[in-house]
Amino acid sequence: MSVAPPRAARGPLLLLDIGGYTSFLQAVATAHADDAFADGAIPPAYAMLSDLLDGLVAGIVPPTTLAKLEGDAVFAYATEADAIPRGSELIPWLRARYAAFQARLDEARRIWTCSCDACARIDVLDLKAVLHHGVFVLGGIAGREELSGAQVVLAHRLLKNRAAAVAGTTAYALLTDAAVEALEVGTEGGRPLVEHVEHYPPVACLVYDLRTGDSAA
Repeated sequence: MSVAPPRAARGPLLLLDIGGYTSFLQAVATAHADDAFADGAIPPAYAMLSDLLDGLVAGIVPPTTLAKLEGDAVFAYATEADAIPRGSELIPWLRARYAAFQARLDEARRIWTCSCDACARIDVLDLKAVLHHGVFVLGGIAGREELSGAQVVLAHRLLKNRAAAVAGTTAYALLTDAAVEALEVGTEGGRPLVEHVEHYPPVACLVYDLRTGDSAA
């Protein structure tokens, strides 16, 4: 099998993560232990969550490139040559992704057929974004292109953070200072936060509330 040699790139690393995903699915699996998957039946919660992830991908690709789906998260990247939103357009673009996510949730509530306590927990689902910027390596692994590098690891580690407490909501976008600087994002509306990640220097960030402001499609 021919594998392309690794190549270095620089650009944004974006993670969109559905909060509450694991606890919701676990509650559904427990509540429907007797009827789920009987005769091949799939609980509707799985189709709904797939639809949410599909909507997230459709909202960011292009201009970003999908790296992979990671359970409850979408991981995407771009290079400096890609025409991703910059400056005053970036936060409204992320807020538009949140608004589209909420619209799909609202539609799911409208057609939801199960009223058990577990399925009613659909309201716990929320969306957060982590955006970093740095050097990464693109290379073939097991027949597919994968991203690697210290900045890729850092972006993922930042999914566990204190941003919700700073923003006062679980619907937030955490941008590292590296992303803010490289993408020329304004600091207005951003709340400062320093995260401490093992093996890395302190990571200065800005946290934005995804629920507020005008959205840009």
